[in-house]
Amino acid sequence: MKVLVTDKLADEAIKLLKENGLEVKYEELDHDGILREIENYDAIIVRSRTKVTADIIEKGAKGKLKVIGRAGIGVDNIDVNKATEVGIKVVNAPTGSTKSVAELAFAHMLALARFIPKADSSMRRGEWLKKQLRGIELYGKTLGLIGSGNIAQHMARIAKGFGMNVLVYSPHCTDEKAKKMGAKRASLEEVLRESDFVSIHIPHTEETHHLLNKKNLSLMKPTAYLINCARGGIVNEEDLYELLKEGKIAGAALDVFEQEPPSPDNKLLKLENVTLTPHLGANTKEAQIKAGTICAEQVIKALRGEEPDHWVNKP
Repeated sequence: MKVLVTDKLADEAIKLLKENGLEVKYEELDHDGILREIENYDAIIVRSRTKVTADIIEKGAKGKLKVIGRAGIGVDNIDVNKATEVGIKVVNAPTGSTKSVAELAFAHMLALARFIPKADSSMRRGEWLKKQLRGIELYGKTLGLIGSGNIAQHMARIAKGFGMNVLVYSPHCTDEKAKKMGAKRASLEEVLRESDFVSIHIPHTEETHHLLNKKNLSLMKPTAYLINCARGGIVNEEDLYELLKEGKIAGAALDVFEQEPPSPDNKLLKLENVTLTPHLGANTKEAQIKAGTICAEQVIKALRGEEPDHWVNKP
C-alpha cells in the first residue's frame, strides 16, 4: 500500500511507515498536484500547510484512499464531513505537541509580564529602559484557560508551579475535571473578567469562530493579557486591535492568525503591546517526532483494518 506525504514529516515517522511495509512518497504538492495523484494512494498524511479539501477527498474515494492522517492536533485543514460522507477515516496526533504548545504559551506570558521583546529591541538600539520597563510577577496572578484538553491541562500544571491561581472554561469541563487540573471551573465571562492572563486552547470550528470579540473581550481587566497559541479565527482580530489600541487590554501574544502568514497590512503587527510568533506552537524537535510517529501509527492501524486510537470521525 502507498502513502502520500505532502508536508515535512519527521524522519522517524517515515521510517516507521516503511518498516511496516508501506511505500512512501514525500512531495510538497499544491492542491492541483494532490488532486492529480490522490487516487493512487491508500493514505495521505499532512500537517497544517496542506488543505485536504472536499474535491481531493471525493477524487481519492474513487480510487484507493482509505485514510487521511493529520500529524498534529487540529483538523480544520481537512474537510472531515466530506471524509465521513465517503467513508474515509481521519486520524490525528492530539498528544504529540501538548508540551511544546503549552511551553510556548507560557513563554509568551513571561515575555508579556516582563516586556522581554521591547527590552531586547531597545537594548539593540542602544537604549537603557530600566525604569520604564517595570513588569509584574506571575506569582499570585490568575490564569484563565479557555479549553480543558491536553494542552490546557499542562498549562495548569505549569501555572501551579509558578504559584498562580487557575480558572478554566470549557463546555466539556466538569467540576471534577477542573479540580484534577488544579483549577476552578468558571463561565467564559468569569474567566475573562477575573483573569490576569487568558490563554486559548480550543479548536477553531464554526461554533468557536470569533468566540472572542469586542463584546466579551471588553470584560477583561485593562491590566490583563490575552494569549492565543491555538488557532486563528477564534479571536476577532479587528476587535482585538481596537481594544489593544485603546488600552482596554494591556497586551496580547499571538502565535496564530486568521490569515497565515498574516498580511503586512494586519494592524496587529504594528502595535507595541503585541508579541508575535509565526505559528511556532508545535515547532520543536520533540513535538515533530511525536506528532509524526503517533500519526504514522494511526495510519498503519487504519490500513490494517484495526481501530485507530485517535480516530477523529469515528462513527
